[in-house]
Amino acid sequence: MYHFNVRVYGLLINAENEILISDEQEYGMRFTKFPGGGLEFGEGLIEGLKREFIEECDAEIEVTGHFYTTDFFVKSAFNDSQVISVYYRVKNIKPLNLTIKTRVFDFDGEGDILQSFRLVKLSDLKSEVFLFPTDQQVAKLLIISI
Repeated sequence: MYHFNVRVYGLLINAENEILISDEQEYGMRFTKFPGGGLEFGEGLIEGLKREFIEECDAEIEVTGHFYTTDFFVKSAFNDSQVISVYYRVKNIKPLNLTIKTRVFDFDGEGDILQSFRLVKLSDLKSEVFLFPTDQQVAKLLIISI
């Protein structure tokens, strides 16, 4: 039996051409990714993305378009599932109410699950800062699109 893990992510680019990225610590690992996460059973992609942005960023978003869907095999780093990720361009409906950090993995507090956010100029974006192969691919596509 094959198990699929469907993930949905948002590419939020502000007026200064900066993209929102998330630094996280979970499962004993540190990683940088785009905001978003796993689809829950019964959710549509856009509904799941909006939920993820509320949970992670306390932000209401509008989806403005599809950007990328995984087109190569990706095995989950956390279990034996195959990951399929869908990326959408999004914009925030209200001003972001986040503490924006400038240093990588600049977490507040301690614990097993930590998260912080950074805004990175698209012109400074590097694919190698992302741990997961699909995020790396999306970063490469963003870099060549500027």
